[in-house]
Amino acid sequence: MTVANGPVEGAYRMFRQDVNRIIRASAILSIFSLAAVGPIAAQTTSNGKVTANKSAKAATPGEWPPYKAPRTADGKANLNGIWQAFVTADIDVLDHDPAPGPHPEIMGTYGAWPGGQGIVEGGEIPYKPEALAQRKKNADNRMVINITADEERHETGDPELKCYRPGIPRANYMPFPFQIIQSTDKIMVAYEFAHALRTINMKEDPKEAPKEAPSDSWMGWSHGHWEGDTLVVDSTGFVPWTWFDRAGDYHSDALHVVERYTLVSPYHIMYEATIEDPNVFTRPWKMSFPLYRRMEKNIQLVDFNCVAFVEDLLYSPYYKKHPSK
Repeated sequence: MTVANGPVEGAYRMFRQDVNRIIRASAILSIFSLAAVGPIAAQTTSNGKVTANKSAKAATPGEWPPYKAPRTADGKANLNGIWQAFVTADIDVLDHDPAPGPHPEIMGTYGAWPGGQGIVEGGEIPYKPEALAQRKKNADNRMVINITADEERHETGDPELKCYRPGIPRANYMPFPFQIIQSTDKIMVAYEFAHALRTINMKEDPKEAPKEAPSDSWMGWSHGHWEGDTLVVDSTGFVPWTWFDRAGDYHSDALHVVERYTLVSPYHIMYEATIEDPNVFTRPWKMSFPLYRRMEKNIQLVDFNCVAFVEDLLYSPYYKKHPSK
């Protein structure tokens, strides 16, 4: 429709604006009406007609209906698959506001960090006073790189920034998927970040799977057992250099982690980790969150070899300079 310039055109524009406002208001009312009623499942009657099943219950966050997990050949709950956490705990395991991230003057929103809810039960990490001071120091120096030939190189800089293995439990809530490969004697967990890999020994014979770690490592020394359908993993033997997040939350070499993996639906594992470290914390504390099964067709882990991404950051002072430069 073409309207000539003048009063008629103005009246037409006002009319169209009123119509658009009515359409938007109707859409908003429809959304609120659906939210109030909740999802209504469809059911087919004997005569082939489709009707609404008003008894269907809407899903409630944090609540899981009874579920019987599928079994492996040896009768255990089948955890095989590729999983991922959708929390922001890698930034901070406690509640946190959005932040501009490093170098916003050149990164803009590309480098910004989202806000999020914490995963620590009770919303507090029970640090000793002197350990809390170290946590703040870590946060202040998370972007400081000091590469030397001794252990002082670990005193500054977030290990994630430097492409080191993330440790446990951090590897499970980084923004990368990981794969659980389950057998009778061992369970392997392959992480996309930095090619991190851990073995969970399931044998009870200490001769075949020693309880004591042969040496400290970034991913620790893990033993697992089943409590019903829950996989319980007990891990020690960690190096003291991994952090729990970018906020500088940390531990010592006395770290002891007990994880619980419970399949609560075909698509979710409820994950819990109890953290104990008498050198840093006054008592044990727990974190929990769901893991989501990745359901894309032909889903697989993608190579994320971050070493190439940090070589210049870490080692450029030691590169041999060309005479012409």
